[in-house]
Order: sequence, then structure tokens, then C-alpha cells
Amino acid sequence: MTQTRPANGTAPQGTHRVALVGCGFVADLYMRSFAKHPEVQIVAVHDRDPARLTAFCAHWSLPACDTLDATFDTTPDLILNLTNPCSHADITRACLSAGHHVFSEKPLVLSMDDATALHGLARDKGLQLGSAPSSVLGEAAQTLAKALRDGIAGTPRLIYAELDDGFIPQAPVEGWVSASGAPWPFADEFRTGCTLEHAGYYLSWLIACFGTVDKVVTATADILPDKRGVTGCAPDFSVATLHFAQGPVARLTCSITAPHDHRLRVVGDKGVLELDQAWDNAAPVRFRKRLRIRRRLMESPVAKRLRLRGPTHPKVTREGAAAMNFALGPVEMLEAISAGRPSRIAGDYALHLTEVTLACQTEGVHRMTTRCEQMEPMPWAR
Repeated sequence: MTQTRPANGTAPQGTHRVALVGCGFVADLYMRSFAKHPEVQIVAVHDRDPARLTAFCAHWSLPACDTLDATFDTTPDLILNLTNPCSHADITRACLSAGHHVFSEKPLVLSMDDATALHGLARDKGLQLGSAPSSVLGEAAQTLAKALRDGIAGTPRLIYAELDDGFIPQAPVEGWVSASGAPWPFADEFRTGCTLEHAGYYLSWLIACFGTVDKVVTATADILPDKRGVTGCAPDFSVATLHFAQGPVARLTCSITAPHDHRLRVVGDKGVLELDQAWDNAAPVRFRKRLRIRRRLMESPVAKRLRLRGPTHPKVTREGAAAMNFALGPVEMLEAISAGRPSRIAGDYALHLTEVTLACQTEGVHRMTTRCEQMEPMPWAR
């Protein structure tokens, strides 16, 4: 699918101008999503690898920029940092310093020092710095959040969140190639770690629903010492217990060893809210009422599906393991910038999400130093 541009190279009135930095595997997923958002025009693309830049821009019919500074010169309304995680801090710093709002692919950065510094830089310059994942703005997450606000399951007490992705080192990862020919960066994934790469999918939902996490208690392990010969790998298994300042306790498990399991269960006084797929914007959210039948206590074997009224957001078809609209976050940021309001996924939220994510990958007891409010629901989810 190709995104076309006007013949004169300018954006039609009312559209948002976006620049992409980084043309790797995930960039193609963003482009599939932007195809559902005609209000967004990609005005510039840059990658440090000329061959990758050429292949990506040829596939999507997009304008290439040989340097990062040339990308700045196209005056984008928002820059997407889709580079490798080890480059996130440097690229985001350069973009903010040049006066541009930034949306960063997850993880935002790899250290809390960088996160704090970039958060402060954005604030001092009057810019917005947002973080993926965008699924927190998706239909499934927003349906769950509304169910919690409405007290469907009563007071939430305990949450079990699973992000197990199967025995990935034995998967045919060399054959995983994006639409424009980018290989899945398995070495980068193993070194960054499944927790930093994936914990945000449910952490973002939980922080949006409950706000500040006070304490994280984490245990990690390196279950598979040999991952395709890649050295310097992060832990491939983690279990984190999250204590919210105002809310329940949650247990989040991440691994690339256990069979695929992306369940989320919220245990409340009246029953259980449940969801099976983190990577599907349209995943059903269900409620199982707790019953007392004679001398037995049980959750109903028949679950009620919860739905929002009316249309939500554009959906994309499944690509690999995911059916997610990756553009939801950038589009929300663009709308916020245009309206002069803080983005839901930027500022204190992005900083707190980063601190909690880093704590989930690091063994020990962690007291959070940052805070954020519960996220304002999307207009269609109120």
C-alpha cells in the first residue's frame, strides 16, 4: 500500500506533517497504520543506512532526507523516533534541541537519567515528548478502562498480566522480514530484553487506569544463555509486582521462553474482567460475575462481552502477531499539539511509564520517584 503525496509536495490544508527517523522493521507497521489516517502526511524520512532509506522510501513513495538536519528543514509538526533503542536518547535529544515535538517508539530510553533529562528538555522548550505503545489509546484498552470507571467488577483488588511470547530463540527469526524488506532485529531485541520491549503494552494500560505506581518488586532470570549466538543479552524472564498509589496490586510477567500467553485479568469484588490479546486493538473485553451457588464460590462460566457505544478508531488488519494501529499515538499527539493541550501519552505519563518499565527489568525493590495522573479517556470511550 502506497501513501501518495500532492504533486506540489505540500500538505493539503488541515493535514498534519510528520517526519520519520528510522526505517527498520517497525517503521513499516507505522506506515500500514498511517494509511488509515489521511489527515497525516509523511513529509520526510531519514535513516543512517542509505540502502535501507532508499528501499523504504521507494516502497512507500516517500521523500528521503540524507541527514537528520535535512529532516528538520521540512518543518514537521511531529517527528517519530523509530530508531534502535540504543539510539533513542541521542536522536530524541537532537530533535527536541532543534525545536521539534517527538513521539518515540518504545522503550523511550534505556536509562532513567536520559529519561529525566529529555523530559526536562522538552518541558523547558515548551515541546511534547510522547512514548509508545499506542495500544493504550485503542479500543480494547479504552473498553477496559471504562469498565473499571463504571465499577463493572467492583473495586479492583488484584491484576494478573501475562506477556509471554513463546520460545523465540527457536523461532525462524531470520525469515521475519517487513513489507519494505527490513529484517526483524532479533539481536537488538535480545540485548534490549523482552521486558523493556513488551512490558509497556500492559503497563501503559494499567498506569492509564490507575495512575502512579509507588513500588515495583522485580525478579529476573536469564533462562536461555544462548540466543542465536547473540552476546550481552538482557534477562529473558521477569516477574514484577506493582503497587499502585491508589489502586490494586498487579503482577506482570514477561518472557520469550513460555508459550504465547497475553492474558490480562482484573479481579474485583464482583467478579473478573478479562482479555486474551494485548496486541489486538479489537480484542474482546469480558466480565465474569462471581457467583455463590449453594456451598460453592465461582466465576460465571458464561462471560459477558463489554462494548463501547458507537465508532472508535480506524482498525488495521493483522500483520504477524499483531493487529494494532501504530498511528494512534502520533495522531493523538498531533491533535493535542494543534489544540494546545498536553498529549495523553506525553509529559509525566511518558516519564513515569519509562521509570516503571525500567524497574520491571531490574532485579530488586524499586521506589518510584515520578508520578502521573490517570489518563483522560478518549472522547469515544467516555
